[in-house]
Amino acid sequence: MIHRNEVIDVRIILLFISALVLLALNGCAPVGPDYVPPGTSVSSAWHTKLKGGLTADEMDPLTLAQWWTTFNDPQLSSLIEQAVVGNLDLKDARARVRQARASRGIAEASMFPYLNFSGSDTWTRSSKDTGTGKTSQLYSSSFDAGWEIDIFGGARRSIEAAEASLQATQENLHDVLVTLLAEVALNYIEVRTYQTRLAAVQENLDAQNETYQLILWRNQAGLSDELAVQQARYNLESTRSQIPSLHTGLEEAMNRIAVLLGQQPGKVHEELENAEPVPAASPQTAVGMPADMMRRRPDIRKAERELAAQTAKVGVATADLYPKLTLAGSISVKAVSFDRLMNNLTSTGDQALSGGPGVSWAIFDAGAIRQNIKVQSAIQEQALIQYESAILNALEEVENALVAYADEQDRNYNLQQALEAAQSAVELAQQEYQAGLTDFSNVLDAQRSLLSFQDNLAQSDGIVASNFIRLYKALGGGWTSFASEKK
Repeated sequence: MIHRNEVIDVRIILLFISALVLLALNGCAPVGPDYVPPGTSVSSAWHTKLKGGLTADEMDPLTLAQWWTTFNDPQLSSLIEQAVVGNLDLKDARARVRQARASRGIAEASMFPYLNFSGSDTWTRSSKDTGTGKTSQLYSSSFDAGWEIDIFGGARRSIEAAEASLQATQENLHDVLVTLLAEVALNYIEVRTYQTRLAAVQENLDAQNETYQLILWRNQAGLSDELAVQQARYNLESTRSQIPSLHTGLEEAMNRIAVLLGQQPGKVHEELENAEPVPAASPQTAVGMPADMMRRRPDIRKAERELAAQTAKVGVATADLYPKLTLAGSISVKAVSFDRLMNNLTSTGDQALSGGPGVSWAIFDAGAIRQNIKVQSAIQEQALIQYESAILNALEEVENALVAYADEQDRNYNLQQALEAAQSAVELAQQEYQAGLTDFSNVLDAQRSLLSFQDNLAQSDGIVASNFIRLYKALGGGWTSFASEKK
């Protein structure tokens, strides 16, 4: 029979527990600073004067998400898709997102009670000399439960920090995507640039070999001196000497693409062995405003989320200044047989019970808690500085990309004009030499100039395309097409 006093005690305990639960759910707001996004202002327009097809119009979301498609190069698009599937850095970033998501789950678990079960089967046998020599057996089981009431918000701040850290890790994944897409495209442009340069060298090599054979024949016929033969020969061999270094650059760019795709070097050679011209960038490119770039770039978004996470960690450290309240209880049962153990589990008279609220408070710690708050606050200050630094670096990167893209287009146009003049000069020099109106050195100079302008123009075509890629990378384009890790 349960006595009246026991009923009153149970009611008091239940009332106390209910009060603690209500206090935890509706009571104190979490201690520590509440996060407020930093208000960083940027210029309303780019410092660089937009030219060369660049406009301040709002960027088309689809074009921004798939900027590489503006090259109209199926080979490049295929490599991009392969890289997103196989790149190891991207796989590592995805694994870090899963790790951060699990860490958030651990933080959330601290808000709930815990329940543990333990059981044992122990047998003992006494000595025949000192006892009966019989074997005895003891069964025991127990249930333990506990709950730390989050009155001052330490657990809630931990969840807040874990959530912000997860979001920062997701932004890091997006940043890896931005870099990966740009690196694949840049190395692809290098491949096509080297192939174009090699083709120009080979074309000039063939023409210079014909000239050398002609001069050699003229020398044998007594129509030309030995000096012209040697001049034609060193011109030919000088051109031939450029092939090995260009071939090395081509191999390195192909091998780099393979590694970016998560493959062994040499695996993409067959796919890229057929020479193609350097793909041309879009003639018109909208770049938006600086504020648009700030909202879009994953590295800035990551820095902002890291600042939010660290702000919450200041609250976690501050909560250690306040008392911690817990509810704990246990039920234990022992019996000499398993059947009796099971019967005792349902019989309140044979159970050992304990429980009640508890409180712990670090009254004296020689200032360790307050020093930890200062540590976390200093780290928060560093996170703010890193956020502001990320913005400045992003603005610098975009401004430099705008200048480089526009100015290289001007240089490219000038090189085209120079190449046309060099082609005409070669034809005129050859005609005048054959007519005996000029020295052979003029032919050599014209041929060398032609090769130089062809090589410079091929490199400039590659630089224009590369600067276009770097511009979109600086603007934070590309990651929205493949960002599958959301929550």
